Amino acid sequence: MNNHSYLIEIGLEEMPAQYVRSISDQFQERVENFLDENRLTYGSIETFATPRRFAVLVKELADRQSTFEEEAKGPAKRIAQDEAGNWTKAAMGFARGKGLTVDDIYFKELKGEDYAYLTVRSEGLNVEEVLPEIKTCVSEMNFPVSMHWDSHEFRYIRPVHWIVSLLDKEIIPFNVLAVEAGNLSRGHRFLHNENVAISHASLYEESLEEAAVIVNQDKRKQMIKEQIEGLAKENNYQVPLDQDLLEEVTQIVEYPTAFVGDFDEKYLSLPAPVLITSMREHQRYFAVEDSEGKLLPHFIALRNGNRDHIKTVKKGNEKVLVARLEDAMFFVEEDQKHAIDDFAQKLTDVTFHAEIGSMKQKMERTGKIAHYLYENWAMHEVFAGQLATDFTQEIDRTAAIYKFDLVTQIVDEFSELQGIIGEIYAKKAGEDPQVATAIREHYLPSGNASDLPQSPLGLLFAISDKLESIISFFAIGKIPSGSNDPFALRRQMIGILAILEAEHLPLEWHQALQDIFAKVYDFDQDKQNELSQAIIQFLSDRLKNNLADKEIRYDISQAAREAKYIDVLTIIQAAELLNAHKEDENYKDNVEAWQRINNIILKVNQEEIELPLVNEDLFENDSEWDLYQAVSNLRLDEGVEEAYEEITALTPLITQFFEDNMVFTDNQDVRNNRLALLTLIDQAITKHYNVQALQAK
Repeated sequence: MNNHSYLIEIGLEEMPAQYVRSISDQFQERVENFLDENRLTYGSIETFATPRRFAVLVKELADRQSTFEEEAKGPAKRIAQDEAGNWTKAAMGFARGKGLTVDDIYFKELKGEDYAYLTVRSEGLNVEEVLPEIKTCVSEMNFPVSMHWDSHEFRYIRPVHWIVSLLDKEIIPFNVLAVEAGNLSRGHRFLHNENVAISHASLYEESLEEAAVIVNQDKRKQMIKEQIEGLAKENNYQVPLDQDLLEEVTQIVEYPTAFVGDFDEKYLSLPAPVLITSMREHQRYFAVEDSEGKLLPHFIALRNGNRDHIKTVKKGNEKVLVARLEDAMFFVEEDQKHAIDDFAQKLTDVTFHAEIGSMKQKMERTGKIAHYLYENWAMHEVFAGQLATDFTQEIDRTAAIYKFDLVTQIVDEFSELQGIIGEIYAKKAGEDPQVATAIREHYLPSGNASDLPQSPLGLLFAISDKLESIISFFAIGKIPSGSNDPFALRRQMIGILAILEAEHLPLEWHQALQDIFAKVYDFDQDKQNELSQAIIQFLSDRLKNNLADKEIRYDISQAAREAKYIDVLTIIQAAELLNAHKEDENYKDNVEAWQRINNIILKVNQEEIELPLVNEDLFENDSEWDLYQAVSNLRLDEGVEEAYEEITALTPLITQFFEDNMVFTDNQDVRNNRLALLTLIDQAITKHYNVQALQAK
């Protein structure tokens, strides 16, 4: 019978808001796994969480474990029975050990010999006997941060004060983390600060709501959303609902009540991002706008409680905010006393990294990289309309100042505003608008879902700055490994790839890195080769995830990433193209032809055989002529798709060539001439694919 409800709640001191939902999700997953592993069927699981608790309610839980059957292997038949077919002691012992008789034995062949088998059936335990072990779901939880308390040796995210373990009306007892499970939960810390007896597992949510605790996270979030929207409508406000902030305040309160607060209009003179950040990041307030999107001298905040004494709460929140805004006003006013170049000069004394140099030196290297990339992309549509001399000057100016706001007082206080403040200050100082925008955009993308830079100068510096960081850190051996990536180099490479792909910007990495090393860095040739190889492998690893997201088959992904021509756009296009053709009727023939040629050329390269140019006078039959003429007419620079079509068209000619000719003939001149012809084909193929990685299927 599947009609039980089981509740388990862990009550503790306030958890950090950013971890509440993930902890709740982890606990649900652990309980699900426990039930599945213990063969306890159920209908559904509902999760609950507040800053002071996480819980699950299992619905339609079975009375007992489901019947379990497993096949047990015993001795070989020649050991289980004598020559007359009588059961031996070995067979009897095997059956007895499984609680069965020899009549239950049957034989099955395994690797050419018959063995005795038994089907062992387990009826399972009652649910009450199994559930106490659910305590392992509690004790084995993983947390981003944890702590000791009292004299206990174990660690947990916060000290645990109570545990509820209830099957319908009955307590399922166990002791974990030095707490005995029972049926007593706790109400709201201020509105109902006493024990709450849960009379039935299914009544958990309503029992806590009566004690001023909204345990359903989504319900709590919806309450907050509706309260904010109600206040906005009542006051004719526009309130942009920051979803991250909405989630955070949901996990700060157990019983939410929204209210409007006010501040002096003089603070509206602050840059809007400063004002919004002061409210959002430091106070968890929602900024308020008018119908045109302009900030108003009000905010909406949440309290963890009801509307009692709300005016006092409002005044307290206003007082705290004003103190922060006064600080911000002071910082901005102090910053305005200095020129941008004064700030930029201070970066000479700011260390980027002890082994790399100052921030100013990093900026100079980034500027050189930006000039190099622009020289390569000047004719690209992204930079169309940019007057070369003006744009070159903009690159110089951006390189000179684009990190200047790092030493402003306001960014020292609000580090998340770096770049944003730089743009605002630069515009106010009369800098070129493109330069000002690039100061902000060079940080983009800042995350997986972040916007990409939109301006030509912005995307140029977004790539250049990230590439400079990758090269510099790789040069001192700070290469990410495992989960260790303290300088966020993976994220920076992913950002570069995202921009290159989105803007269709070509960049052949072998050549680009060698050029940048020569123009910007003082590396010897061995160091250049070592870094180039490491960075391209790092690029390939990031592209692996990119292609996996595009559902490119793993062998095709590897083949494209290990091509001789390392350009992000080309790799992606080559992988997508081959993946689209992998079900073609001639796909297997094409791959086998490519691999046959490549195997030969790899052998030639290994033996360091010097090959001449193809000599038509050494052809001995039509298949050589036909293949050579087709290869000579290949148009490989017109695009990946065109190259693929022309190369695959060679397959019948390649097949005929191998049928008519022995490549390694005794005539050395003819042999080398044929190898030279095959080399031309191999070069055309391996430009886009490492064919050895492909599976011909």
